Order: sequence, then structure tokens, then C-alpha cells
Amino acid sequence: MGTSLGTVVITGAAGRVGSAVRVGLRGEAERLVLVDRVGLAAQSPAEEVRQFDLRDAEAVTAALEGADAVVHLGGVPDEAPLPDLLDGNVRGTHNVLESARRQGVGRVVLASSNRLTGFYPVSENVTPEMPPRPDGLYGVSKVAVEALGRLYADKFGLSVVCLRIGSFEDAPTERRHLATWLSPRDCLGFVHAALTAPGIRFTTVYGVSANTRRFWDIEAGSALGYTPVDDAEVFASRIPPEGNWADSSDLQGGAYANAEYTLRHI
Repeated sequence: MGTSLGTVVITGAAGRVGSAVRVGLRGEAERLVLVDRVGLAAQSPAEEVRQFDLRDAEAVTAALEGADAVVHLGGVPDEAPLPDLLDGNVRGTHNVLESARRQGVGRVVLASSNRLTGFYPVSENVTPEMPPRPDGLYGVSKVAVEALGRLYADKFGLSVVCLRIGSFEDAPTERRHLATWLSPRDCLGFVHAALTAPGIRFTTVYGVSANTRRFWDIEAGSALGYTPVDDAEVFASRIPPEGNWADSSDLQGGAYANAEYTLRHI
């Protein structure tokens, strides 16, 4: 595809999704700026490493200088005390968006989450336009992340894509993944499309593979010009049954929606 992406900043570049995106964009971007709290080593002449916390607004602004796009994956990745989530996810995202505004970045891709709608029953096909029903405090923080993206698009004219990332795994490992799996190939496809789709002011898309049992709408992804290709169903025979999970009365968040999952953080 050639080096058509210019300079792309990846926050959370040491994480599982960040590591995959880093490799996938290495041949697409002229320059990759890799940001994380942990140390990283450049693996090609096109890579530049920055080690700092996203709560450091000045460091974020400096990292985004000259950037054409930013893929914001950094933050607290799971349920945690609300102050930690507000600090790591909401404040960190605000610093990224504000720095993007100041530096004139052309496109911001925000990592949202399927957990933002985890309290919908598995019987419903959920679209990005439906009201949030987070399955925990982590999901609440992602509601705020998307709201910040919407604000910066509406008020300041940033081009923002929110990707509600599914269960990113090399292959499904549990029953719920048959609905929620996001394959590495489809993950890169969504990210590349989110970086290159023309005419986007603001949009939200579920980043999920074309799973037969999915309960999230993938038609909205047409706005990005990407259609997922993998299906978790090919792994179904390898995954042991888990009671009657995915009964019509069950919640899309599965165990994440259990009260105990959040109470231990309060």
C-alpha cells in the first residue's frame, strides 16, 4: 500500500493492541512515534520512542508535533477504582485531543470499548446510535472518552473515529468470544480504515470480526470502508460450553456485568 500515512503517533504502543498496530502500520507510515509509560526500543529507522505518562499534557503535545494522525490506545485497560479510570482514561484522552487540536493533527482514532454497552441483552443487535449501557466503571470511562471525542469534533473541528474494540485475541478462548472476537487481521483493517477514510468529522464503529453470533452492528463500519472478514465460528468446536451463556436473557458484558466485578474496586 506504500507509505501513505505520514507521521502516526500510537499511544499505549507497548500494549497488546498497540503492539499489533505498531507492526501493522510499520510499512504504511513514514514515521511512527511510539508512546508508552514503559520503555520501548525502536525496531526500524522509521520508529521513534517516547516514554512518559499521558497525564503529562506538555509531553503529549510535544509528541504530537508534526503528526498527521494519532491512534490513542493508552489508558487503564480494565475495571479499576473510578479515580484511576478518570485519571488514566478520561484525563489522558483529554490531553491527547487537546494536543491534537493545538498541533493541527488531521485524524484522531480513539480506542473505545464494547464494554460501553455491556448491559444490553445478547438478544439485541446494538448499534453505535443506541444509548450507552456500560457494564462497569471502565465502561463509564469509555462513555466519557467518546463524549470528549464528540466535543472536540463538534466544537473544534477535529476528525475523530471511535473504535469500540471487541475481544482482541489471536483466536477465541471462551464462549463469549464467539460473539465478541476481534481478530488481529480485522483489528488492523479497522485501524487502517479509521486512519484513511475520507470525509469523517465524527463516527463510532464497533471493531468486531464478522462473527456469526455477534450482537453488535458492523454495517456502521461501512463509513470507514472496511468490512471484517474473520468469523469466530470456525473455532466453536474447540471451546468448551459454559452453561447456558448466550441465553436470550444474558447480558452482552458477560461476567463483566456482575456486581462483584465492580464492587471489588469500590
